[in-house]
Amino acid sequence: MNDRTALVTGANKGIGKHIALLLAAEGFTVYVGSRDPERGRRAVEEIGAAARPVVLDVTDPGTVERAASRIDRLDVLVNNAGISPSLAPPTDTGAEEFRRTYETNVYGVVTVTNAFLPALRRSPHPRIVNVSSGTGSLTWSTHLNPQFTPGNGAGAAYRSSKAALNALTVLYAQTLAEDGFKVNALAPGLRATDPSRPAKSASDLGCNASPVAR
Repeated sequence: MNDRTALVTGANKGIGKHIALLLAAEGFTVYVGSRDPERGRRAVEEIGAAARPVVLDVTDPGTVERAASRIDRLDVLVNNAGISPSLAPPTDTGAEEFRRTYETNVYGVVTVTNAFLPALRRSPHPRIVNVSSGTGSLTWSTHLNPQFTPGNGAGAAYRSSKAALNALTVLYAQTLAEDGFKVNALAPGLRATDPSRPAKSASDLGCNASPVAR
């Protein structure tokens, strides 16, 4: 009997929803994290019987704590929720845009991960996956790479937040290794996750084409 459980944040659409679908197909009970209860409910209906809705806004510690209180054991946590407000370079990006982006893409990951550590520790094989981006790689941003042309400062808030997320992934992996955790980041490449942004613009970065929280 497969009694494995997973939580995916920002799973009511886009990359998060697809990850939830794949996990459900592998036999997981999947908690579909969504800020909007109705959107979460619709996503659960589409994913199927293995899916469970959970209201979770990664920027709201209260909703995170309430969600964590509902889940006794967790085998896989996928930190997917993220925003990319604009493709502006740092010279045209105000501090407020950086704050808002980091609130979701960095601080939200810390809030959710730490809140669900007790449930993850009850798993025999706990796993944490952070959805990052190749554009957050400092090496790729300054050298030839498979996804995008380097030397472009566009998307400064998003890309720097993903660089910070990559560093956090390493630090969590090092900290939790002795407890049997495996912590990794993945970069899904260009994905048209929201039709309100043309893929052509996002392809300049090679990042996820989503200006709103996933």
